[in-house]
Amino acid sequence: MFRMLVRVIVLLGAMCAVSGAEDLFAGAPPMPKGYATYEEARDALRSGEVARVELPEAVPDAIRFYDDVVYATHDGVTLTLDIFVPKEAETPRPLLLFIHGGGWSAGKKEHFLAYTLAFAELGYVTASMQYRLTPKHVFPANVQDVKCAIVFLREHASEYRIDPATVVTMGDSAGGHLALLAGYAQDPALGCPEGGGDSSVQAVVNLYGVVDCTTPVAIQAHQVIDYMGASYDEAKASYEAASPLLHLDPNDPPTLTFHGVIDELVPIAQADKLHAKLKELGIDNYYDRMEGWPHALDTVEPFFARCRYVTQRFLEKYAPIEK
Repeated sequence: MFRMLVRVIVLLGAMCAVSGAEDLFAGAPPMPKGYATYEEARDALRSGEVARVELPEAVPDAIRFYDDVVYATHDGVTLTLDIFVPKEAETPRPLLLFIHGGGWSAGKKEHFLAYTLAFAELGYVTASMQYRLTPKHVFPANVQDVKCAIVFLREHASEYRIDPATVVTMGDSAGGHLALLAGYAQDPALGCPEGGGDSSVQAVVNLYGVVDCTTPVAIQAHQVIDYMGASYDEAKASYEAASPLLHLDPNDPPTLTFHGVIDELVPIAQADKLHAKLKELGIDNYYDRMEGWPHALDTVEPFFARCRYVTQRFLEKYAPIEK
């Protein structure tokens, strides 16, 4: 079932501490110097200048794997989860739900395999989800799917040894956007179509996700237009509803973001704006602002090591494992 080609996204370099981040980043693995342009960073990966992640060939014996678990069927599409449960889990564990990127139009749940296995080995229950994709399924289909996945996992918490009180969403690019939107948006129109159930999120980890779909750059991007299924002039209210930034209020969950300063797809201004707003609202937030790194270089070991370390520290603070 497994294909071990997993995208581990790169955004490495300098760190920008926001809202008490010094304790979170203390001791984090150092990052190599970034690059002046996207092309230089891409060529460094291709040449082997930056080490790639070495992936396991199988799920470790200490983890119980449930593959292709059906959580919903929407518009004739069967939607599934891969779930990883530590065999040692005698008490319920916090859940980490991973949401793949791909411009809302591509990607697979196996995309986050390196992360799901790593955090399951740390003692968390992890899950990676498939969701409906554009252009056939436009906003709000995929955020509704995320909400349904959360409801499903809570409803089956005892089966998978999940602590239903602690759900963390984590995603990259389009998945980062959905992780944020699931964490911040309370609009019933963006909830699970079947209704009912708890889809709340207690913390969010965002890897270079889109934050505001209404900026001049966003409304001209073909990925955003395809995702919305209409131009900004035709669907202004939907572009606003799809923007995590515009849902923020002081009750929203703690947030950790990684973003590259030379990101060629999602401008660094998106992450800057998000964390300025989080700080203004008094929401705990942490921001690794990566000098010299672009949007989506694959399978790079230094970033995986740093992201795992910092995310683990974030989870220890906001989604601790009770033993």
